[in-house]
Amino acid sequence: MKKLLAYLGLFCSVWMFLPQLSIAQQEGEVPAHISAAKTLVDINSADAETLALALDGVGMAKAQDIVEYRQKNGAFNSVDDLAQVKGVGPATIARNRDKMTTETAAK
Repeated sequence: MKKLLAYLGLFCSVWMFLPQLSIAQQEGEVPAHISAAKTLVDINSADAETLALALDGVGMAKAQDIVEYRQKNGAFNSVDDLAQVKGVGPATIARNRDKMTTETAAK
């Protein structure tokens, strides 16, 4: 009986929260973790960990290769220049194009 009451209490709590969530979505309020996911990653300034987390198909080893290439050769002028890093191909760039920027190259 106690479990049933606990589940009923949980259900009521969630049920009361749903209208507030719906209103927040309609008013354009986006939770922080969702809006953070839409932030562009600057491939000229991001560290390896950030690159590995943000880019699909780029693990820690490949992210470290990107950082090392950037340190040896300078900033990327465009996202397409990332193809100069061994192991980063056109498919990886296409898959992540909307997640990357080269903002610091212009400075």
